[in-house]
Order: sequence, then C-alpha cells, then structure tokens
Amino acid sequence: MDLNKKNSRKIFGFIAFGIILFVAMENLGAVAGAAGRILGLFWPFLLGLCIAFILNIPMRLLEERVFAGLKGKKVWNKICRPVCMVLSIVIIVAIVFFVMFLVLPELVRTFTILSRSIPVFVTDVQNWLIKLAEDFDISADTIRNVSIDWDKMISTAVTFLQDGATTVLNTTIGVTTSIVNGVVNFFLAVIFAIYILAAKEKLGGQIRKFLRAFIDPKKADQFLYVCSLSSRIFGNFVSGQCTEAVILGTLCWLGMLLLRLPYPLVIGALVGLTALIPIFGAFVGCAVGAFLILIVSPVKALIFIIFFLVLQQIEGNLIYPKVVGTSVGLPGIWVLLAVTIGGSMFGVIGMLIFVPLCSVLYCLFREAVHHRLRDKEQPTAGKAAPTKDPAAKK
Repeated sequence: MDLNKKNSRKIFGFIAFGIILFVAMENLGAVAGAAGRILGLFWPFLLGLCIAFILNIPMRLLEERVFAGLKGKKVWNKICRPVCMVLSIVIIVAIVFFVMFLVLPELVRTFTILSRSIPVFVTDVQNWLIKLAEDFDISADTIRNVSIDWDKMISTAVTFLQDGATTVLNTTIGVTTSIVNGVVNFFLAVIFAIYILAAKEKLGGQIRKFLRAFIDPKKADQFLYVCSLSSRIFGNFVSGQCTEAVILGTLCWLGMLLLRLPYPLVIGALVGLTALIPIFGAFVGCAVGAFLILIVSPVKALIFIIFFLVLQQIEGNLIYPKVVGTSVGLPGIWVLLAVTIGGSMFGVIGMLIFVPLCSVLYCLFREAVHHRLRDKEQPTAGKAAPTKDPAAKK
C-alpha cells in the first residue's frame, strides 16, 4: 500500500475518530452533560431556525402564489418580503388564538358535562352487568356491592392538592424563573427567525461561498443539494399534514353537526390535531372521541365510529391525493415503517420527524441506484432488461 500524503491523512483521521469515540463512550455521562449545556446555550437559535422554517411555508406560498401577479413591480419588490412575513405571523397567531378562545372554552364545558355524566354512566354499566348476570344465572351480589363514593374521591383530591400546596409554593420562584427564561428565549428565537427570513437569500449565498471556499466544490454542491432536498421534503410534509388535518377536522365537525352528535367542535379539533401524526393519529382522535360520546350514548358512539370510518375512506382516497398529493414522495409501506420506528424510539416527535427523514434517505438512495444503473447502461424505469444466457455465446 502506497502511504502517500492523502492516504496518511485518512488513516490518521480514522484513528483519531476511533480514539475520540472510545473516550466519549467511556465518559458518556460527562459528554451528555456537556452536550446539554451546549444545546442550552444555542437553544434560542435552534428554536429560531424551527420558527423560521415553519413561517417560511406560508410566506413562500404568499410570495409565489397569492401575490405572484404583483411580482416585478418596483414598489412591491421592496415591500414584498415584510408584508408576506407579517401576514404569515398573523396567520399563525390567528390559528393559536382560534384554538385558545374557541376550542378551549368548549373543551372546559365538555369536561364539566363529563364530570356530571360519569357517575350516571357507571351506574348504567353496573345495572347492565347485573341484568346480564341474571340472564346467565350468575350471582350479581358482587356487582351490586360495588359502589363508588364520589364525595370521598373529591375530598381525597382536594386533600392531595392542599398537601401539595406547600411544595408548589416552595418551587414558585424556580418555576417563575424558568418561565421568564422561556419567554426571553422565545422572543430571541422570534427575532432570530425574522432576521433569517428577511435575508434568507443573502444568508444562503454566504453559506454557499463558505462551503465552496473550505470544502471541495463537488462535495459542497452535494451537501447543498441534500440540504435543499431536505428543506423541500420537510416543507412539503409540514404543509401536507397541516392541510390534511384541517380538512379532516373540518369535515368531522360538519358531519357531527349534521348527525347531531355531542361535542362536535371538541372532537373535530381533536381529530384534526391528532391527524398531524401520519397513519395512526386520526384513529387515536377517533378512539378518544368515541369514548367521550360513549359516556353520553353508546348508540351515538357507534354512529360516530361508522361515520369516521366512512369519512376516513373518502378523505384518504378522494380528497388527500388531489389536495396534498404525494407530499413526501415516500411509498406507503415505508411511511408505516418510519412511523413505527420513529414512534418506538422518540414517541410522537419521532413519528413526525422520521417520515420526512426517511423520505430524504429514500430519494437519495433511489438517485444512487439510478446513477449506477445508468453507468451500467441498464434501464431505470419499468422492468429490468432481460439478462442474456452466458451459454448462448457458445
């Protein structure tokens, strides 16, 4: 083996990486603590990047589609970015206020009604079990003797809260400090996000120059391509899932109003919120909604389940492909795999992140396969070319 300068650098690089990895594994606690402190130091900027990414989706939509007819006009070119940025912030804030001032009061009212309905529901279930036991000649004494002292339960809860009041008072200063730090970090993140959005083209050009100055231009272009692909796929995923969630939640709310089912606004909002999680999310919202209705009326709960299954089929087969389309370009089986792995590793956050992440890896792997097939002069679409029998040459 010719140990030239290039090979020597690679060997020393692998050795150094192995030593660093070994030391890090031996001192995993210290490394995790240092990583946590570094993350805390840069947290406002990381949060700002996330906010900028989310705000960029409606801002880009406004710039490229809603106000596309004004492009090219001198005055509009100067005010386009600030106007679209302010409108994007207004849209996000309006959604938050809609949830706070419309859905939350309805949610409080729903739980108030449930607190009154649960004792009646438990009594009805108990009577149904007694009747069922009598029909099958089973002793119902155990069921009759089961009773729940709701006053005692409420008294116990109040005592628990009173006992915990001292602890709450002792930690008030710490909680207040955390809240103040959180608010300050959030405002810093918003300012950072606004700066990024205001000068995103300039920042992008500076990053490209930096990479091409210190890295091989070919590798820099490959890295920038992966970043561009990731940004596009993650953006399509966020906008696609939000569109699907709004459509599904709205249709659920309207359908429940027409069918005169209880809690239409709360369950519609819940279904829309859980629909942000691919595949499984909407069914979680359906299960919770069915339970809430079950306490009021088992028959209406069954009607709701049937209605939701029909709605899910209509939305999935007719509305979603036309409105959202293949937002991430990932086959269904891989979406299911990504949701399963992401959920098992990082919970709900993993479900949301792993789908676009796997889509990026899938696109890169597919392009690598097509590149190799083209190098071998093999077809990249349809059925593979038939292989020739080596014995035919003889």
